[in-house]
Amino acid sequence: MHALKKHRPLRRVTLAAATTVTGFVLLLSLKPHTAPTVAQATSSAGQSQSQSPSSGSTSGSSSEGSSGSTKSTGTKTVTGDTVQTRWGPVQVRVTLKNGKITDVTAVSYPSDNPRDQEINSYALPQLRREALAAQSARIDSVSGATYTSDGYRQSLQSALDSAGL
Repeated sequence: MHALKKHRPLRRVTLAAATTVTGFVLLLSLKPHTAPTVAQATSSAGQSQSQSPSSGSTSGSSSEGSSGSTKSTGTKTVTGDTVQTRWGPVQVRVTLKNGKITDVTAVSYPSDNPRDQEINSYALPQLRREALAAQSARIDSVSGATYTSDGYRQSLQSALDSAGL
């Protein structure tokens, strides 16, 4: 006869209790999503290094410095507002030449965990292509990256508003 049949009800109760406790402990050991403030510091530091040769050290001076070059070359770089999303901050930098969008760069975006990195690795290039094609902030959201898409669109619109478009 099997060990967990009618003759040993205490074993069943003990096994059920141990299974319940184990499941509860595993559930409590799951790690929640980390705070988005770390993503902003990491993302903006990494992006600032790659952007520093072409622009000023802060976004304020970058916008003002590029605005001065508008008169001579027709090129202007404007950084949009930082938009806080559910998964972290999103900020966009736009380069305009003669009133047309020539480049869009995500300055900061959620990258705390591997899932954020995976989503943004396909979402950000797609959002950039759509912004360049539409020449405005009227772009579609990327499936699976709704919060990032919304933040990207809002930051892009604020940059275009700052540029006077």
